[in-house]
Amino acid sequence: MLLLGSAYVHAQTADEVVNKHIAAVGGANVIGSIKTITLEGELIANGTTFTNKVYAISGKAFKSEVTLPEQQISILECITTDGGWTLNPFAGMTEAQPMPADRVKAAQGDLDIGGKLYKYKEKGSTVELAGNESVDGVNTIKLKLKDKEGKETMYYLDPTSYYILKAETSTTGPDGQAVSIVSNFSDYRKTDIGYVVAFKRVRNVGMEIVNNINKVEFNKEIDPKVFEMPK
Repeated sequence: MLLLGSAYVHAQTADEVVNKHIAAVGGANVIGSIKTITLEGELIANGTTFTNKVYAISGKAFKSEVTLPEQQISILECITTDGGWTLNPFAGMTEAQPMPADRVKAAQGDLDIGGKLYKYKEKGSTVELAGNESVDGVNTIKLKLKDKEGKETMYYLDPTSYYILKAETSTTGPDGQAVSIVSNFSDYRKTDIGYVVAFKRVRNVGMEIVNNINKVEFNKEIDPKVFEMPK
């Protein structure tokens, strides 16, 4: 009877896992109150440390600035509901260029501050349980999300905290080829508004990129001109 009771406790539906995740990171009311986010931190790639700033207006615009402090050279990427643009001096760009439509479409998820699991049904997505898998010694719960375009993202959640420890998805690279992205999340901290943020993110896109967040601000006014493509 004890074994049967234990099995019953651990038999959760996909929706129950999603709901526990949303509650763990602050709850739907807190997430819904977030209109803007500004982040500051550092990116480490190939042994080089860059400063990083992110500006986001929920559902409308997202911009990332990655700067090499010694040379004051910045890589800029911006996505809005209407399009996107990029400026990468390391790729030989001397002026900002419009982003290809397929990349803009693939990056629309960046506009969703609450993440893909937040109100996933309203976005036309589906979620299903996909078993368990060990991530850094934790027997995670796997959730497979499929959006309305058919794009899949696999999430690995800690069964105790219900934080996301790992996510796997695919997108389109600058050359038009499919690129698999694996992201690991750690150092979760509750911010002043009650929203829980992973202050360390490690992304693998063919090379490892470590993102350490130093500062997070919510609902700070952002000038829309920040998202305009330089001329």
